Amino acid sequence: MSAKVTFWPSGVGIEVKPGTSVLSAARKAGVLIQTRCGGNAACFMCKVKVRPGSDLMPIADEERRKLAGLEAEGYRLACQAKARGQVEVDVPLDPLRAAVQKLLAKQAEENDDLW
Repeated sequence: MSAKVTFWPSGVGIEVKPGTSVLSAARKAGVLIQTRCGGNAACFMCKVKVRPGSDLMPIADEERRKLAGLEAEGYRLACQAKARGQVEVDVPLDPLRAAVQKLLAKQAEENDDLW
């Protein structure tokens, strides 16, 4: 039996062994999920939003403490969340890429105002 993790918005998916962390699956699939701590649940950077219906192993107490209630909104730490079956997660843009996209959108809007 295998598990499948699909990453959004890219739509990239990969089959992995059950028990594989979402972060490990992302690395194998070539999907960038930011982390500073190397996957030790210490930095909170690998937070992803799990889509409804995803089949993950139960959340551990350490991850629950780190998320401080965000798990109720569907968030998990990619380094700690382990796939059991079909899993779909939304990967946030890294902060630098998000800032660049925001700046480019603002410039495009200003250019539209000139015409």
